[in-house]
Amino acid sequence: MAESQNIEYKESWRDEYLKWVCGFANAQGGTIYIGIDDTGNVVGMKNIKKLLEDIPNKIRQGLGIVADVNKLTKDGKVYLEIKVKPSTFPISYRGEFHYRSGAIKQQLTGIALTEFIMQKTGVRWEDVTVENITVDDLDEESFKIFRREALRNRRMTERELDIPNDELLSKLGLMKDGKLKRSAVLLFYHDPGIVQVGSYIKIGRFGEGADLLYHDDLEGSLIKNADRVIDLIYLKYLKAKVDYIHDRRVETYPFAREAIREAVYNAIAHTCYMYGVPIQIRIEDGQLIISNQCIFPESWTVETLMEPHDSVPYNPDIANVFYRAGYIEHWGRGIEKIIDECKALGAEPPRYELLGHGLRVFFKALESALIDQLEEPKCQSAKADGALDDTLALRIIELIRNKPDITLDQLSAATGIARRTLVRHISDLKESGRIERVGGKRYGHWEIKE
Repeated sequence: MAESQNIEYKESWRDEYLKWVCGFANAQGGTIYIGIDDTGNVVGMKNIKKLLEDIPNKIRQGLGIVADVNKLTKDGKVYLEIKVKPSTFPISYRGEFHYRSGAIKQQLTGIALTEFIMQKTGVRWEDVTVENITVDDLDEESFKIFRREALRNRRMTERELDIPNDELLSKLGLMKDGKLKRSAVLLFYHDPGIVQVGSYIKIGRFGEGADLLYHDDLEGSLIKNADRVIDLIYLKYLKAKVDYIHDRRVETYPFAREAIREAVYNAIAHTCYMYGVPIQIRIEDGQLIISNQCIFPESWTVETLMEPHDSVPYNPDIANVFYRAGYIEHWGRGIEKIIDECKALGAEPPRYELLGHGLRVFFKALESALIDQLEEPKCQSAKADGALDDTLALRIIELIRNKPDITLDQLSAATGIARRTLVRHISDLKESGRIERVGGKRYGHWEIKE
């Protein structure tokens, strides 16, 4: 039997053949025979017992599907049969979508990929409902952050926000037929990786070349990550050059904070999460690079981004929630704002680069603001007897001074102190009269009394 639309022969197993499994799943299904040459003759294979265990696990872990793997024998020679069923939803392997057409496997990209996804599902990826997660399973802290930011940025009124979580989700278009959409889980569930691996943010501080000094993986909800990521970058990964003008302390960072904020939030809102590739923020001495996987609207190029353009979000539901929270704009003005903020700092505008589906934004550092940034951050801890070290107390106070509405989670990330320990230290500072909490947990802020 010759190779065809539904049959593929391989003499031995290689992990790259998971691409062929992906191609069959995205097409009409099919069978891969391992231990048969291109002419259809059984040549047999070794280590078949191990492969009977390894291959099903690799298919499940790499593709998220289940395939039948069977041991067959012909003329005393053993070989494997991998039977792949057609998937009702697009399947990716390491961010790549493969498709079996005739006897050829091809990788889908660009418009062909977009059309394939729409034909396969009839709906956007973010609109698919999730079966095993309910509103009660969602992260309450993420709802608190959203309500706080939507009210603070005047994108929603207190009356609109003062409703149960399920009603709020429905108002935001994040539920369908009483079930949560994938977009709701990404935005408000504590571990969005449950619907797609790679739905997180990687931050790394690099020295010379590929020398990774330290890093963080933000694996919370998109809302919680958005609330934490900029403070984490500027409190842990960057140092400000300090000058004094008329006895007034002036701090200058090498990258415009609002520009980085806009670029990071754009990446979170517009990433194509189907690829399973995390958003990556690489920080070096002279540059900061933000990269994410995306699908441009038809006929768009990088040059289109640099010109006035309409807002055409790839994830409309996620983009709408980010707009309501005040994280992004609705009018395609994000890049214009980024350029304006860089110019205001005196830095060069960013450079955009598209490699395949990977969009990278390069920010060049303001050289006059560069200082030695390579020392790994060290946080003072409590004294041996558990009392609050004064160095740590000053660090907490400085963080509060810079951001009066800073949360305990943000303080914990910036200081490296466990949240439970931090609560005790905050209590000590309040009792000593050095700080005071004004207002409630949702909309309150800190005041420094010393």
